Amino acid sequence: MHRGAAFALIAALSLTACGGGDSDDNPLTGGGDSGDGKSIVVGSANFPENQLLAEIYAEALEAKGLKVTRKFDIGAREVYYDQVVKGGIQVFPEYNGALLATAVDKTSTATGTEDINAELKKKLPTSVEILDSAEAQDKDSVTVTAETAEKYNLKTLADLKPVAGEWTIGAGSEFKTRTQGWVGLKKIYGVEFGTFQPLDAGAQSTLLKLLKSDKVQAANIYTTDPAIVEDKLVVLEDPKNFFASQNVTPLVYKSAVDDTAKAALNGVSAKLTTEDLLAMMKKLVTDKEDAATVAKEWLTKAGLAT
Repeated sequence: MHRGAAFALIAALSLTACGGGDSDDNPLTGGGDSGDGKSIVVGSANFPENQLLAEIYAEALEAKGLKVTRKFDIGAREVYYDQVVKGGIQVFPEYNGALLATAVDKTSTATGTEDINAELKKKLPTSVEILDSAEAQDKDSVTVTAETAEKYNLKTLADLKPVAGEWTIGAGSEFKTRTQGWVGLKKIYGVEFGTFQPLDAGAQSTLLKLLKSDKVQAANIYTTDPAIVEDKLVVLEDPKNFFASQNVTPLVYKSAVDDTAKAALNGVSAKLTTEDLLAMMKKLVTDKEDAATVAKEWLTKAGLAT
């Protein structure tokens, strides 16, 4: 892993992980069925959007009279996936394409929603299943500033090939080894950056600062990040569908989720759009509103609250 960043920057990044969850303890303490037998354990990764989605799931379940235990801010998929398979976490807001490519079948070439979900249903461990996917998507991207795009005439990922060797790309540390990351960029587009700047998955604001100050020239930014619009950033087009569909999809531990819980979660998927997600992320990230409040407002508007 690249270690070119100054120690001060690394120290700063270590402090930027998003807080969350209902406990000061490690959310992954213990293994197997860690629920109390009466509540459903809802987990989230350690970035704001996933925590928001987990809160929406939790409140939707509670609206049906179900008891919920929140275990948020766990970490990347490489950390939490096995816990869902074992039942330590029982409901998790996933992104179907990334789930397939990084945890279930790293050799898969599926890119569309239907194909991805069909493969997941065949290949997931028998202890878990996916429920209905939402229309809402939050895809990975390689994004640059408007000034950089204009200077180098960048429109698509392929346009990076002549210049990437002299550049630094900033991304969550797992991007370096993922097929839908550093590895795939080289394989699919022939693009290999000169330097990789790893950041904690929760350090999105730091990543944006590095991009805008030209300390990194490209960044892996989620496409529902409000900064793309607010800072007039340019998401490079992906004509080869390198970044697969990333529909918001509940991943559940089968034995812990009954028909009532499934109906509540599928109800969220039936209503949630990408536009909804963008609007909620603006409230959460830009307006600094509380995730529980944002979730409640959306559930009420969607007719899914108590």
